[in-house]
Amino acid sequence: MSGAERVEVVGIGTELLLGQIANTNARWIGERLAEIGADVYYHQVVGDNLDRIVDVLEVAAARTDVVLVTGGLGPTEDDITREAIAAVMGVPLERDASLERWLRERFAGFADGPMPENNLCQADVPRGARTIENPRGSAPGLVANLPHDVRLYAMPGVPSEMIAMMQSTVLPELSASIGAAVVRSRTLRSVGIGESRVAELLADLFPSSSNPSIAYLASAGEVKVRLTAKSDSVEHAESMIEPLAIEVQRRLGDVVYTSHDETLEQVVTRLLSASGLRMACAESLTGGAVGARMTAAEGASDVFVGSAVTYTAQAKHRVLGVSLGTIEGPGVVSRECALEMAAGARRLFSSDVAVSLTGAAGPEPHDGAVRGTVWIGLDAEDASHARGYVAAGDRARVRRWAEQAALDLVRRHLEGMPLPESDRII
Repeated sequence: MSGAERVEVVGIGTELLLGQIANTNARWIGERLAEIGADVYYHQVVGDNLDRIVDVLEVAAARTDVVLVTGGLGPTEDDITREAIAAVMGVPLERDASLERWLRERFAGFADGPMPENNLCQADVPRGARTIENPRGSAPGLVANLPHDVRLYAMPGVPSEMIAMMQSTVLPELSASIGAAVVRSRTLRSVGIGESRVAELLADLFPSSSNPSIAYLASAGEVKVRLTAKSDSVEHAESMIEPLAIEVQRRLGDVVYTSHDETLEQVVTRLLSASGLRMACAESLTGGAVGARMTAAEGASDVFVGSAVTYTAQAKHRVLGVSLGTIEGPGVVSRECALEMAAGARRLFSSDVAVSLTGAAGPEPHDGAVRGTVWIGLDAEDASHARGYVAAGDRARVRRWAEQAALDLVRRHLEGMPLPESDRII
């Protein structure tokens, strides 16, 4: 194998298919392979069935240069990765005497009795394959040549054991095979805009960009635009990304809140710190979630003073001073209530800026407001602003959009941007 770059990652284990265990191995492997310039073309997951594992490995060998397998190397009856690899290679399994001695010596030091004989299957190796030392467990890894001159690396599914083998053997060997290559990514994060709108604004850039490439990653309340370049040096890769990042920023405008893959709370914390200001929250429908996110950001203790979770009308009145006229009139899901909550939080915590959230997250309407209605207020020495909108989706999605919108309102205020109006439907 020389200059190989196309990689397929195969996870073996019925527990992965059933969702009993998250396939975190694939994510870790993908990140590490990107760092050395290898291209992961496919991920597959297959259960503990010999015929199906053989099928998956044969498909992988027909379309990639390297196959990385995790799982199925243990001592139990459902650990059949060795048998599958041998079947694809068309060779028998052979007992490795040195591995057998190592296993017996390893178990001799344990206090729970002699080694179960079924552990010796871990000393069985497909003819022609070599093993990878396992410093953290009893199952050696395997390196084998499959048809089509494809190299296969098989590792245990236990993350710590897989990582040790990747670092000691797999990554160094692949790096040497691929040669000098680095992959760098830059992620621009946008808030308050849908994935389809982002794709529309960047439509002509997507097909014309292969190196650097563009990818969209959407989640509730934000869309990430990831720009990735492969080159022979970090500096050149970064220089390839720069003009594309500038163009993406230009097209998306002020919905982009960072080009350094920061969270929104990290950006707000940084802006508050740079301005020497302190922030407070008053939360109803989000139940303290905005405050929790702020306190998770590094440096929050210098800029965040507190959040009042006032879930009931009585709490809004007693803690924040929302007037009975507002509660009995426009109601607790209203512009007036959001403004009074923000002003009350700023007064209560003696902060420079305060943001409030109130609304009807669902599933039922609340205080005359339709499900999904959100009002957010902001109060500062030079600003008093509220925006409202109706968010689609379930309760969790409405709450997450509200968190994002509230933090974005603070960001826009701190950066001196126009504040969004109150007629936006998301």
